[in-house]
Amino acid sequence: MPTDRARAVALDTAIAAALGAAFSLGFVHTQAWWLQFACIGLLAWGVSRVSPRRAALLGWAFGTAWLAAGTWWLFISMHRYGGLPAPLAALAVLALAGALSLYLAAAMALVARLRRGNALTDAMLFGACWLAAELARGLIFTGFPWVATGYGQVDAPLAAAAPWVGVYGIGFVVAALSALLAFCVGSKRQLLAGASVAALVFTAPLLLQRDFTTSAGRIGVTLVQTNVPQNEKFVPQFQPETLEWLGKTLGTATGPLVVAPETAIPLLPEQLGDDGWQRFTEPFRRGERGALIGLPLGDYDSGYTNSVAGLSKDAPQPFYRYDKQHLVPFGEFIPDGFRWFTDMMNIPLGNFARGPRVPPSFAFAGQRIAPNICYEDLFGEELARRFGDAASAPTILANISNMGWFGDTIALTQHLNISRLRSLELQRPMIRATNTGATAAIDHRGVVTAQMKWSERGVLQAEVEGRNGVTPFASWAEAFGLWPLIALAAVLTAICGRWQRPAP
Repeated sequence: MPTDRARAVALDTAIAAALGAAFSLGFVHTQAWWLQFACIGLLAWGVSRVSPRRAALLGWAFGTAWLAAGTWWLFISMHRYGGLPAPLAALAVLALAGALSLYLAAAMALVARLRRGNALTDAMLFGACWLAAELARGLIFTGFPWVATGYGQVDAPLAAAAPWVGVYGIGFVVAALSALLAFCVGSKRQLLAGASVAALVFTAPLLLQRDFTTSAGRIGVTLVQTNVPQNEKFVPQFQPETLEWLGKTLGTATGPLVVAPETAIPLLPEQLGDDGWQRFTEPFRRGERGALIGLPLGDYDSGYTNSVAGLSKDAPQPFYRYDKQHLVPFGEFIPDGFRWFTDMMNIPLGNFARGPRVPPSFAFAGQRIAPNICYEDLFGEELARRFGDAASAPTILANISNMGWFGDTIALTQHLNISRLRSLELQRPMIRATNTGATAAIDHRGVVTAQMKWSERGVLQAEVEGRNGVTPFASWAEAFGLWPLIALAAVLTAICGRWQRPAP
């Protein structure tokens, strides 16, 4: 028979898991940004009352449910398109969520071990440990920062802090403030003080809000959504019809800049033949139109890349080229020791070569357009590398993606909100051309100005305003990466962990 203690541990763990699952809702329903504060606050309250070992269990349960509920759509890519049996695919998603939640487990154990009973210092300790866990998840083993806390604040007052501190900085503020309010419960005086701090924290970013960038002019864009079923995309018998439609669409598009999604052309240029490749390039070799088209490039000897070709009459010959730099584990390279896992799936995997760390932008019509492919836009610190020289920094960001691997799921909305946060951090418009969605135009304030329906074939016409200038986040992230935040987490943990318990 379970003991009372065992039942209590099981109940606390189940509650932590329920809070983690609820927490994941904020990454789709961003208007409910307050939900994050409630979930983290309740977790902080629970962690403050248990041993480090139980705190680790609570953190692990919260994190596993958070990540499993937030990235369950990985199941679709492994099962529906990879052919992995459903139980194994579900287990793989759960195992990934559980493994990545070990960071949060360690962080919560550290909070329970070091807290001293002072609401303010304990809240700063909690925020620092939360920040350390998120940075670890976003950096170690190439990083997987999907559903990082700050993305749930894209429609919240704290979004105004994005140009200053970035997504991880916002996450730190959310965690510290949530913990402060939780630790102040029980004392009217402390709760009033905590509420005053919360009001100040919410107000400060709005008072500091400003445009760090200026207009670089406007440009019309045509964003192509190919809507090719993922199980047909790389099958030769279906490709002629897709390429026929794409060629016609590119040739007749009316916008000055046409953008087609990741692997819109699923073949190497030489596989198309001279006439086939010329069909896609010729409309942009003359006149005033330009294009960015996703396709694979390379050869057996030098390696293959997931790339974007930029075409215009002034583009380098044979074309401007962007090669994806941050590759997806299991999708674009196979981690050492995991060949057995990828061999179980029927997915066209490959070990792609990486592109340059700081690629040039595509110069067109007075704009400098910086492509990024698929989930590269999760890494704001990497996009910030392109802002070292303000005179050559991008004026427009362009994300080209293929989210067809994940079906018509919350992944599309999550990715759109990720792109919105990048626009806020860097104060640049982001144009998105995708296979199935979300194809959209986002302005430099993170507002979606035009969006196409999901899972439809067609084009989206929009106009975007390029921007010049550099935000504080872009400046310090370009120079130091995420090291300032790593240092902040370490220093706050050391200081707050040594703070003496107040006298009774």
